[in-house]
Amino acid sequence: MEVTLLGTGAPMGLPRPGCPCAVCATALGPDARAATALLVDGTLLLDLTPGAAFAAARAGHSLGGVRQVLLSHPHDGPPVEVPAGLPQPGRVPDGRELALLTGHRVRAVAMDAGGTGYAVTGPDGQRLLYLPPGGAPAGLEEGTAESYDMVLADVVGRPDALARLRAVGSVGPTTDVVAVHLDHDVPQGAESRRRLAAAGARAVPDGTTLVVGAYEDVPDVPRRTLVLGGARSGKSVEAERRLEAFPDVLYVATGGTRGGDTEWAARVATHRERRPGSWRTTETTDLVPLLAEEGPPLLIDCLSLWLTDVMDSVGAWDDAEWAGGGEKALRERVRELTSAVRGARRTVVAVSNEVGSGIVPATASGRRYRDELGRLNATFAGECEQVLLVVAGQAVVLRG
Repeated sequence: MEVTLLGTGAPMGLPRPGCPCAVCATALGPDARAATALLVDGTLLLDLTPGAAFAAARAGHSLGGVRQVLLSHPHDGPPVEVPAGLPQPGRVPDGRELALLTGHRVRAVAMDAGGTGYAVTGPDGQRLLYLPPGGAPAGLEEGTAESYDMVLADVVGRPDALARLRAVGSVGPTTDVVAVHLDHDVPQGAESRRRLAAAGARAVPDGTTLVVGAYEDVPDVPRRTLVLGGARSGKSVEAERRLEAFPDVLYVATGGTRGGDTEWAARVATHRERRPGSWRTTETTDLVPLLAEEGPPLLIDCLSLWLTDVMDSVGAWDDAEWAGGGEKALRERVRELTSAVRGARRTVVAVSNEVGSGIVPATASGRRYRDELGRLNATFAGECEQVLLVVAGQAVVLRG
């Protein structure tokens, strides 16, 4: 089964008409996108958008063989003319299944936010799922959900839709996840590719034809990632964003509760409100057992506070204790942690502060902490497939 993406953008396209934002200003060439529409095997058109016939011609196809036109969401803007020879477009009631003369079966999938998704099974059994903009499947149950070879969805706007599909097994390691309905929320080009790849997804230019069931282009999600950054740089947001398309993430908070500290409590509350409701949280600095276990993705925030706790426990702030065995004990704890990261079989995203570029601390203990954190970051990074540095909310890829 072949799918030609006549458009891959949001309903208003990209760039949006008259929008002065930076993303729209730079969405040029292959990053310019018409509203999303899919041509399946030349016989089924999912979403009819302005200029569909010309888009098909540019991609080397014709709409002359289309036998069914299905809409996934109401079209905003002026009415779209139906090209001559095409059947009138319509939407299928949720749960209803169509059997086309071409051998394709189409089932309407209920959404949680309006619109209709479509599960299409080709004559040879390949299966794809197409979701409308801003929608996620409703009523999914583990054990009863279908598995798909390809999913086309609003990955940027609704990453939780992908998490839901993964939770019930509809999306697996070989599912080709293609981002559509792309809007001006994320800069196109390298930044968009980086964010999508972290979620196990990709985007393609308008006019691309994909083969459903071909797995060679499915991106590999890095197993271990370290996200570095300064204070309020956006490093925690970046780390959380990398896992929001995955279910049952275990969030490991190493900072504790700090009873009586209202400013710290406000920070913790902000982090909690940002996380998806399906994530679990544990407050601990005992990271080695968690890294040794198999299970859902692990988000560690952060290594800086883990180091503070370890330095407290080995007496690192006292020169005599440090020289009398504290330094050796710290090295052993860091070695245990990095060995656990090396052997980890679950996905791990860790956050740490980058403090080596700032002012030299005025105290010996402050300089000791800065030096040890630099060593920890370097050692931990050496065990990671991907390392990022976040500056002013912008992620710079250092490795991977």
